[in-house]
Amino acid sequence: MAEATGEFALIRQYFAGISSDSSGEGIALGIGDDAAVLSPAAGRQLVVAADTLVAGAHFPESIRGGDLARRALRVNLSDMAAMGARPRWFTLALTLPEADATWLADFSAGLKQDVSVYDCALVGGDTTRGPLTVSIQMLGDVEPGGALTRAGAKPGDSVYVTGELGAAAGALTCLANATPDEYEQALLSRYYLPQPRLAEGLLLQGIASAAIDISDGLLADLGHIAQASEVGAELYLPRIPVFKGLAERHGERRALGWALAGGDDYELCFTAAPENRPRLQQLLDSGAMQAAEIGKITAGNGIQCLDARGWVADMASLFPGGENQPTGYQHF
Repeated sequence: MAEATGEFALIRQYFAGISSDSSGEGIALGIGDDAAVLSPAAGRQLVVAADTLVAGAHFPESIRGGDLARRALRVNLSDMAAMGARPRWFTLALTLPEADATWLADFSAGLKQDVSVYDCALVGGDTTRGPLTVSIQMLGDVEPGGALTRAGAKPGDSVYVTGELGAAAGALTCLANATPDEYEQALLSRYYLPQPRLAEGLLLQGIASAAIDISDGLLADLGHIAQASEVGAELYLPRIPVFKGLAERHGERRALGWALAGGDDYELCFTAAPENRPRLQQLLDSGAMQAAEIGKITAGNGIQCLDARGWVADMASLFPGGENQPTGYQHF
């Protein structure tokens, strides 16, 4: 495999000009200087997020370049969705063990593909030698005061989640499978190519009282909402939307455990006050959004999971041997 020569030649060859047809607006100076110069739209607030993905911790070291580029970008786009923001620009810090031209071409092609889909532009970054690591900083914008946050949930609000949960955790069981079957391929697609819920985030402005994307697991991330809002929550286990077929393939208990604490689903968990439920229901009935009501915000603190009888569930039975602890993913 040919090796690209020189940091600046690498940047020019693989990363210059990565933007959609319309995302160049507001870029006074892009890639090629010490920093980018951007002009936010008048009357909009900037929303900034960053995520780092490290080989062996957040993705397998054997990952294709294109899959890694798209996964890294979508993880950051999911943060924009959780804030109800429109993505605009991003920077990329890429650490490589070697400058493999074939791998870089695939990485660049994957990045270009998703940039076109999600209407954003690469405006700068850095390349270094070392263990394979991708860091993206995403910048978006919202109407002043329109950003969704974790801190607005109130007792009596309903708890919702978009999509289905548990597929990404299920995919971990077949990452090393060289010949995945059709169902395993569906799981792997959800792991490598999560779907950032950008349209849903925009629709939830003025409806959701709090929101977060599910990266560390439903229990952990709803816990972040509860902590920021100084409330508690009840989850109704029979209403958790487990990824289709996961229970049949791996058993109901394990599938539910993955949906609760597996992480990497990048769906939105949000709350809505009773007075906003009619507007939300209109979106659900029209098909503009797919979301399930899975619980209620309560006074006090902590999250209780209720079974089909309305009794507090024995969570230890869902996580035998310490597997997928309810705390969700922990970096340290």
